[in-house]
Amino acid sequence: MYDVTLIPGDGIGPEVAAAARQVIDASGVKINWHIEEAGAAQIEKFGTPLPDRVIESIKSTGVALKGPVTTPIGCGFRSVNVALRKELDLYANLRPAKNYPNIPSRYQNVDLVIVRENTEDLYAGIEHMVGKDAAESIKLFTREGCNRIIRYAFDYAVANDRHKVTAVHKANIMKCTDGMFVEEARKVAKEYPTIELEEMIVDAMCMNLVIAPEKYDVLVLPNLYGDIVSDLCAGLVGGLGVAPGANIGKQAAVFEAIHGSAPDIAGKDMANPTAIILSGVMMLRHLGEKDAAQAIEDSLVKVAASGKFLTFDLGGSTGTKAFTDALVAEMNR
Repeated sequence: MYDVTLIPGDGIGPEVAAAARQVIDASGVKINWHIEEAGAAQIEKFGTPLPDRVIESIKSTGVALKGPVTTPIGCGFRSVNVALRKELDLYANLRPAKNYPNIPSRYQNVDLVIVRENTEDLYAGIEHMVGKDAAESIKLFTREGCNRIIRYAFDYAVANDRHKVTAVHKANIMKCTDGMFVEEARKVAKEYPTIELEEMIVDAMCMNLVIAPEKYDVLVLPNLYGDIVSDLCAGLVGGLGVAPGANIGKQAAVFEAIHGSAPDIAGKDMANPTAIILSGVMMLRHLGEKDAAQAIEDSLVKVAASGKFLTFDLGGSTGTKAFTDALVAEMNR
């Protein structure tokens, strides 16, 4: 029996989180779900979208599965995602991008993993106004932060039979911050002789990904570049609706669908639960339940290959519940 914190989120979050829970429970793995709420609705009750009890629950269980939470643009509270990463020091953001059958895409044979630094860079939030007509944001890198995310990428490559790590940077322009990132990549790579290190400037990386994404294996990037490139890679395989994610630290891990909360379709049985289900697959592997994780992924491949259950975002007409039921039925075969 595993204790896992479940954060349904808002918008379509509760619907897709329920779907993921149904699928994971059907795998046979015994989960004691600790349900905790986060988001705008919690502000009136607790004065914050992320109550302390949510953090304490994750610290206690060590693992969480999270649905999307709406983040206001340009005003309002800061991102719950950013707050979770800071509070729990979830320094590694893991974003696989992989083709599945019948998922509309311009590309095939894509199977790569983004490893994004999650706590530093411009997203550290060190910014202020300079007078009334200028604003300044500080790009913060530390040698420790660079070293541990690069080491995580190489360890992931070794553990998952990957053969190349591409360190993505802009060290030709930002010689101190990105230069430090490249220095640490070269230093760490010497400890992993079986893994090839490739270095690539971020703009060239984007170009090459849309030319031949199948050439890449594991990409490791600072925070801002990682955020942008991971969404680009999701687009290579069908969009955010099929893109899972994980935020990993030494003491806790939060697995989440990285798409938005889509409030316009909330409650309409139109959401695609694939991303959070695949995030659940990542969670099961993290827990050591590799057979159950593989069973869910294999069933998902078969459901996708049938071509009968495309959700609305992928050009089909299958609702959230019908898709989830079809996946569970395939698992039960």
